[in-house]
Amino acid sequence: MTASNDPFNARKELMVAGKKAGVYYALSSLEEAGLGDIKKLPVSIRIVLESLLRNCGQAGVDEADVKRLATWNATQPSENEIPFIVSRIVLQDFTGVPLLVDLAAMRDAVADLNKDPGLIEPLVPVDLVVDHSVQVDRAGTVNAFKDNLKIEFERNRERYEFLKWGQQAFETFSVVPPAIGIIHQVNLEYLARVVFQKQVDGETILYPDTLVGTDSHTTMINGIGIVGWGVGGIEAEAGMLGQPIAFQTPEVIGVNLTGKLKEGVTATDLTLRITEMLRAEKVVGKFVEFHGEGAAALTLADRATIANMAPEYGATMGFFPVDEKSLDYLRATGRTEEQIELVKAYYEAQGMFGIPKKGDVTYTKVLDLDLESIVPSVAGPRRPQDRIDMPKLKNTFQSLLEKPAAEGGFGVKPEDFDRRATVKAARAEARWQDDGGAPTATEMLPDIGHGSVLIAAITSCTNTSNPSVMLAAGLLAKKAVEAGLTVDSTVKCSLAPGSRVVTDYLNETGLQPYLDQLGFNLVGYGCTTCIGNSGPLDPAIEEAITEGDLVAASVLSGNRNFEARVHGSIKANFLMSPPLVVAFALAGTVNINLDEEPLGKGKDGQDVYLKDLWPSHEEIQENILKGLKPEMFREKYSTINEANPEWNAIPITEGDVYKWNGDSTYIQLPPFFEGFTTEPGKIAPLTNMRPLALLGDSVTTDHISPAGSFKPETPAGRYLVEKGVEPKDFNSYGSRRGNDRIMTRGTFANVRIKNRMADGKEGGFTKLQPEGEVTTIFDACQEYKKRKTPLIVFGGVDYGMGSSRDWAAKGTALLGVRAVVAKSFERIHRSNLIGMGVMPLCFKEGEGIDTLGLDGTETFSLAIGEDMKPGQDVTLEITKADGSASTATLKLRIDTAIEVEYYRHGGILPYVLRNLI
Repeated sequence: MTASNDPFNARKELMVAGKKAGVYYALSSLEEAGLGDIKKLPVSIRIVLESLLRNCGQAGVDEADVKRLATWNATQPSENEIPFIVSRIVLQDFTGVPLLVDLAAMRDAVADLNKDPGLIEPLVPVDLVVDHSVQVDRAGTVNAFKDNLKIEFERNRERYEFLKWGQQAFETFSVVPPAIGIIHQVNLEYLARVVFQKQVDGETILYPDTLVGTDSHTTMINGIGIVGWGVGGIEAEAGMLGQPIAFQTPEVIGVNLTGKLKEGVTATDLTLRITEMLRAEKVVGKFVEFHGEGAAALTLADRATIANMAPEYGATMGFFPVDEKSLDYLRATGRTEEQIELVKAYYEAQGMFGIPKKGDVTYTKVLDLDLESIVPSVAGPRRPQDRIDMPKLKNTFQSLLEKPAAEGGFGVKPEDFDRRATVKAARAEARWQDDGGAPTATEMLPDIGHGSVLIAAITSCTNTSNPSVMLAAGLLAKKAVEAGLTVDSTVKCSLAPGSRVVTDYLNETGLQPYLDQLGFNLVGYGCTTCIGNSGPLDPAIEEAITEGDLVAASVLSGNRNFEARVHGSIKANFLMSPPLVVAFALAGTVNINLDEEPLGKGKDGQDVYLKDLWPSHEEIQENILKGLKPEMFREKYSTINEANPEWNAIPITEGDVYKWNGDSTYIQLPPFFEGFTTEPGKIAPLTNMRPLALLGDSVTTDHISPAGSFKPETPAGRYLVEKGVEPKDFNSYGSRRGNDRIMTRGTFANVRIKNRMADGKEGGFTKLQPEGEVTTIFDACQEYKKRKTPLIVFGGVDYGMGSSRDWAAKGTALLGVRAVVAKSFERIHRSNLIGMGVMPLCFKEGEGIDTLGLDGTETFSLAIGEDMKPGQDVTLEITKADGSASTATLKLRIDTAIEVEYYRHGGILPYVLRNLI
C-alpha cells in the first residue's frame, strides 16, 4: 500500500469530532467514474471492493479488477478471480503450529540457497490464539480447570516452546497464551478493530478490518460487520507472505429476517434452522448477507452465533453489516469512545452503515425467514444441518436406531432397543467426583443403554460466549438444583467458556455455583469437546458401551458432531443450546420427548418437566443487565500477558532459523521443500494411478485427518510407541500436527471412515492392489511408494466438508495421492488440495463410483498437460483388471488462473517461495 497510488482519484479526508482522522479510499469515486450504483451492491462486496480500490496498482491488483467488481452482476458474477488483500490473519494453535513449522522450513530452504532467511516474514499482523490444546481430562471437580491446565502444559510444552521461538523470530507474529479464550471470541472481544489505521508515507490510511483465519469458524467475526472467513493454513501462509487471497467472484444470497423469536426460543435454535435452510439452498462458495428488520433487531451476540456456523451451512461468509448494535457491542466490550466514533464515521462516510432493508440492496437471490417460525431444536446425530424439532428427537432417534447403517442409521434390531449394560466396576479414577476421593470398592455406577447421555458439554465458539444462552443455562441449573434434580454420575459434564468474561458474569449473577452442583464446573477456556478434546470416559463405561454394543450419546453446544469427532466410543452426537445441554444431562438420555416426559423426580417426589425450569426472556435480560460490565472486558484483556504464569515461565529460544530436534515427537522439519529448485516443474499426465479409497458422501476433514485421540495399535500409535512414548502421553492428532510423521500416519485413519476397498472393515484400511490384501492405508501407501505407483481417491457429495484442516490435504499429498475425484467439494478442502499439488476433479452430473462400476481393482490415467485451463473437461481413462478399458469425462476443479500456477509449481508454498527469492 503506497500513499500516492490512486488511479480512481478516490482518496478523501475523514473528519471525526472536528479533527482529521486520516485518509480513506471513497467508494463513491467509483460511481463518479461511471461504474454504476455502488450503493446497491451487497455490503460484503463493497468491503472487498474497497480493498481492490486501495491496493490498485500493486500486490497483483489492477484497474480491471476494480472495474469488474464495481460492476458486479448479481445473477451472473464474473468468472474472474478477485485478488483480495486482507488486513490481518488469525490462527489457532492446531493449525498455527504446523503453519509456523512451514514458515521455519521455508527459512531453512532460503538459507540453503544462501539467501537471507529474513525474506520469510509476515507482511500483515498475525495473531495466534492458543485455544485448541486443552482437553477435558478432569471434569466435575472444583480443581478441574487448574488440573487440566497443568496437564495441558505438561503435554504441550514442546509446542509452546516452539511458538515462543516464533514470537521472537517474526516481527509481526504475536501469541495469545492458553487459558484466555476461544480464538473467535478473543477475535470479537479484543483483536477486532473494525476500522484499521495504518501509517503509510507519513499519513494515516483508514480502511476496513478484514481477515482470513485458519479455523473455518473465523466467520464468527462477520457478526460485527468484518469481512473474513476460514482458509487452510496453506493459504494463510501465502496471504502472510504477500499473496492475495484469490477467490472467484461470488454470488451473494440475501437472507431477509422478519419478526422476532418467540418466548423459549434461543439463538442456537435460530442458527440450526438457518443451517438447515442454507445447506439445502446449496450456498457453498457463496457469500450470505443477512438483512431486514429482523436482522437489525438481533443482538450482536446472536448475530455472531449465526455467523459462526457459516461453514456448517456451507457459505464462505454469513455477514451482518456494521450498525448501532455493532457500536453497542464495542462499547460493552470496553473499546474507547474514540474507537467507536471512528468506526461510525468511517462506515457512514462509505455509505455502509446500517443493516439494509429488503430491497435496498441487489442480491443474487433473496430468502425470507420469519423469526417467529423458529422452534426449539437439536441437530444430529452426525451432521450439523440435520435439524430435529426437539419434541421429535425421541421418535427420530428410535427410527435411526433401527435404520441400516448404509442408510444413515445404526442398524440395531428392534428386540435390542431396550438393552442395558451394567457398568461393572467403580470408576478407576475420581475424575468426576467433587473432592470425594476414590470410590469404595462396592460403589457402582448406574447402568446405561441406547441413547444414554455420557457426555454433556457446554463447549465451542458458537454459543459459549453468547450471554443469553449461557445465562439461560445457569438459570435452568439454578431451578433444577432448587427442585432437587441431579445428574447421573455416568454423565461427564463440562463447561468450557469462550472467554474469561463468561466466568465473571456467571459469578456476578450467582449462577456458577448451581452449574457446579450439577457437574458443569469450569474445565478450561478453549475449544474442548467440539474439536474432539472431550478427554477420556471412565474405562468401566467404555467397557459397558462395547459389551452392550450401545449407541451412546453426547449433547454439546457446539457446531460439529461428525462421526468419531466428539469421542470414538460415542456414535450419536447432538448439537443444541447450552440450556438444553443442561436439560439432557438431567434427563440422562436423548431417547425422550422433553415436551411430554419429565426430566426426573424432584425433592418432593414429584415429576419435574423442562417447562418448569425454562427461564423467561425477562429473567435472562435481567441477568444480562446485572452481570455484564465493560470493565470486565477491559480488565481481562489488559492483563493477557500476566494471566498465565506457566506460559511466561517457558524459556524463549532465540534465532532467525529454528534449531530442529531430530528426537522430537511434536516438531519436525517437514519434507515439503526437499529437492527444492528455483524453477517450477511441468504439468504432465497422471498415469497408471491405483485407487487408495472409494468413499461415500459427506466425507469430512475429520474422516481424512482426525483431530482427536488415537490408540497404540494405529500406525501413529505404533510410531510413538517405537519412539518410547507411552499411550497416556500420546496427546491428540491435532496437537501433533507439527510432526508430519504422525500426521501422515493419521491421514484417512478416522475409526468411522468407510472405504469400499476394505471388505466392510471400518477405519483406515484399504486393499493393496493388485494383490487384494487388506491393510492399513499408511502401510499400503508405503508399499505403493516403493513401487513408484501414484494414487487416486474417489468420493461423493460434499467431499472435505468440515474444519479448515490443512493436514487433510498435506497428508493426502504425502501419502502419494495425486488426484481426488468427487461429486462435489467443500470450498476450503478443494483449495487446500491444490495448495499441496493434488488435483481435484468432479464427476459429471449423475455420474459417480457406482455408475462407472468401480471396485478398486482398476488403474486410472488423466490426460493433462501444460495447456491446462481452469475448469476444463478432463478425460479419465479407466483400465479394469481384465484389461478392458473405458473413459469418463470429469470437470477440473482448478478454478482460477492462479490455481493453475500453484499446481504447476507443486503447490502454493513452492510458488510463493520461488517468487520471494
